[in-house]
Amino acid sequence: MPSTPLYPPWGVTIRPSGSFAVLLLGVALVSCVRLALAAAGLQVMGLAEYSVLIPVVASALLPLRHTMIVGLFNLAAAIAVYGVLLQGIGHASRITVITALAAALGISLTVCHLRIARERRLGHLMIARERLTLLGEASSRVGSTLNVARTAEELTEVAVHRFADHAAVDLFAPVLQGEEPVPGPHTGPITLHRTAWQSAPTPLADRSWPGQAVTYREGSVPALSLMTGEAMTASITEASDWPAGPDGADPGAAHSALAVPLRARGVTLGAALFTRSPGREPFDADDVLLAQEIGARAAVCVDNARCYTHERNTSLALQKSLLPRATPKQPAVQAATRYLPADLQAGVGGDWYDVIPLSGARVALVVGDVVGHGIHASATMGRLRAAVRTLADIDLPPDELLTRLDDIVIRLQTERDQPQQGARDAAADLGEVIATCLYMTYDPVSRRCTAARAGHPPPAVIRPGSDADYLDIPTGPPLGVGGLPFETAEVQLPEGSLLALYTDGLIEPPGIGMDEGLERLKKALSEPMPSLEDMCEHVLTTLVDDRPRDDTALLIARTLELDSRHTAAWDLSDGLAEVARARDLASIKLAEWDLQELTFTTELIVSELVTNAIRYSGGPVQLRLIRHDTLICEVSDGHNTAPHLRQARTFDEGGRGLFIVAQLAEHWGSQQRPDGKTIWAELALPPTPHPQGRV
Repeated sequence: MPSTPLYPPWGVTIRPSGSFAVLLLGVALVSCVRLALAAAGLQVMGLAEYSVLIPVVASALLPLRHTMIVGLFNLAAAIAVYGVLLQGIGHASRITVITALAAALGISLTVCHLRIARERRLGHLMIARERLTLLGEASSRVGSTLNVARTAEELTEVAVHRFADHAAVDLFAPVLQGEEPVPGPHTGPITLHRTAWQSAPTPLADRSWPGQAVTYREGSVPALSLMTGEAMTASITEASDWPAGPDGADPGAAHSALAVPLRARGVTLGAALFTRSPGREPFDADDVLLAQEIGARAAVCVDNARCYTHERNTSLALQKSLLPRATPKQPAVQAATRYLPADLQAGVGGDWYDVIPLSGARVALVVGDVVGHGIHASATMGRLRAAVRTLADIDLPPDELLTRLDDIVIRLQTERDQPQQGARDAAADLGEVIATCLYMTYDPVSRRCTAARAGHPPPAVIRPGSDADYLDIPTGPPLGVGGLPFETAEVQLPEGSLLALYTDGLIEPPGIGMDEGLERLKKALSEPMPSLEDMCEHVLTTLVDDRPRDDTALLIARTLELDSRHTAAWDLSDGLAEVARARDLASIKLAEWDLQELTFTTELIVSELVTNAIRYSGGPVQLRLIRHDTLICEVSDGHNTAPHLRQARTFDEGGRGLFIVAQLAEHWGSQQRPDGKTIWAELALPPTPHPQGRV
């Protein structure tokens, strides 16, 4: 922005040099006409009126110096014509003409002085208004987002053309990551990162592009500005005078430069650099004050974006630490997962997924969503995911698990309603805890899928040779409502079926209803893909835009089957003689599976479990072995009492069976069923020997 007005108030462009020459030519022309008329014997006194008008016209068009020159030249010409060359004019007439022209000169100088003073005042007002407009535009446009890089770009966009021809914003690397930079003072060479750059049609040479590292050499104007914390100007005469790039400058593209440190809350975040081309006025003291004000406001916006980036990164790190790092290998399913956080403005949410191993080679697939965004939603998600894993570990049915989880969410609400002393203000902004959840289990032996949902969208299923569809699972209330039951649905799935569990961010983007979103998801899932990973990428690419407003969690699992080659089951009577038969059956099956190394341990575990089942249940007993990555021994009976481990005293005749099982097995536990219970023990398989000659 030039420091002097480019145009007069009335909007007509004036060229002083042209007007000056025309008026001088007019004085000479009028003098020549006077002499010509006098030579012809005609009256010449009437032309004096035109001579009086010439300095008056000059006062309205020319600067003071040019007006004085025109007036003096006009007066000198009149003196020469009327006082020397023309002899037939009376003495009184000569004095009158010369006096009138001298008075016209004085009047024109006075008028010119007043006009210039008025133009200067008007120019200052126009410049002040322009600067206030620029300041208001900077206040409204800079900081429209909570993105550090975008905020820097907005500052350069506002500055270019109206304030400078070239603008750059360089920030310390930690600021871009949401961290505070190293506190000053900054001495020696200073390295920053070019974050934004804007240029007028005439670009600077050797400029650095956004994303590149930029080094200010010691003693350079930007380095001194960062060291002192004050804005500084410089005149660029050589490429070494100014770091425009900031490693070099093109003297033909810029002649005046201004460096403004970006400071907020006592911390220097970086620097803003402005340059002007030779066609514009150099930066003056008023420009420095304006740049400091704009830089101060922009620095606060950058620091706000940095603080938000820090909080978002913290939330993302927390959420990623709470989500599974990798999908564990399962004998029941093959699974692929994706988690896509919301954009910067929406904030991190509370979506989660999980794949939980269960007893009997079964697996639990879980997807949930805590309503809201921010670190509190992520923390609540972590607590609910831990609770689901704990409840799944005791093998609760899906409907009962959601009932217990609903109680936990209600207790979380109670904790927020009754915060600790000194934490009431912080808890008041948290709001109530509401969450949705879908919990389903799959048994690879029976191929039975059991599921229940609490206010969550239904899972999709793609059976082999069929298009995608949704499982008919009764809808329960969201977690945290309380007082309403959850229902379980069972479905038989063929091997190779695909199950898709997801959160509402996938099917409810802005402007799209849930029904339309479900149809879009069905269409995307129905398209064949070479792998589960490709399927996840295809679904997210198809349904989620570049700036999602809500978090999205997606879990796609392909069901597997454990057939007779991996399982064996026998029904036993209620006589203790069946214990020996159970040991023999287990031993024979292990021999078929080439697992003789586990025979002794397995026989001992089977003997203890079958003995306890026959002795305390008084009904039919079933023994089942499952071989996959581990060997699982299961004994089922019709008694509902859950077993518990205890320490038997020296002279006790019983109470040592489960203790022996716990010592021999890698893991053990019990599962409640509608018709009784199942006690299971898991043994690690012996390592597979390497082929001879290979390591």
